[in-house]
Amino acid sequence: MEVIIRPTTEEACLLTARVIARELRDKPSLVLGLATGGTMERVYAHLAQMHREDGLDFSLCRTFNLDEYIGLTPEDTHSYRHYMNTHLFDHVNIDIRNTHLPHGTAEDLNAECQRYEALIRECGGIDLQLLGIGQDGHIGFNEPLSALFSRTRQKALTPTTITQNACYFGGDPEQVPRRAITMGVGTILECDRCLVLVTGDRKADILAKAVEGPATAMVTATATQFHAHCSVIVDEGAATSLREKEYYRWLYDNEPEWAVFREGRA
Repeated sequence: MEVIIRPTTEEACLLTARVIARELRDKPSLVLGLATGGTMERVYAHLAQMHREDGLDFSLCRTFNLDEYIGLTPEDTHSYRHYMNTHLFDHVNIDIRNTHLPHGTAEDLNAECQRYEALIRECGGIDLQLLGIGQDGHIGFNEPLSALFSRTRQKALTPTTITQNACYFGGDPEQVPRRAITMGVGTILECDRCLVLVTGDRKADILAKAVEGPATAMVTATATQFHAHCSVIVDEGAATSLREKEYYRWLYDNEPEWAVFREGRA
């Protein structure tokens, strides 16, 4: 794992988008794992701009989202399918048939979870997985005490997550679905590269637990410590509680992998 600190939220989001864009240019048939949330909106806006202005090509790309609410149809404005269409898919040249999310209204939800796992395998696995971290340290909807080798499954949401997501439901926690289908922690960790984006000082303490604390099922984001190629991109606000901030800043300034981004070549 490596932690990269950028001065502002905007710079953290832009660097995340540039990493994704570089991977896509290197492999046009890239299999992308995608996340939702307010911070990701800026990443997707940058990718859409790169498509418009620089010809970033999504035509062969395939995507798999981390999760979807149980009980919401794809047409529901609160669904993650609607979110992805609105913030990314409608603005780039991706084949919508190559964009995948769990079906939250499937008649047999357990079978749907198995289908989703199988579809990921059929595509050869996820090349690059984009992640955020929830207030309680979850990735996807892998809430505290989720097994670190778990697979795609149904999951009950915690009160913390429900309250956090109420802002997308008119501020009313009662409107937030209580369950979701989510990729498991084990599913996520099978990606070739993991890219985690965390911004804002409200995430500072949980970020420190996730990247510098002991691995625990209580904070499922700690599982990313075991990934062989995981980059965590944060802004100064999110970095507040980190112990090794100076080393993390040194990484971006000196590691060859980041030279193309420092020098504006990617």
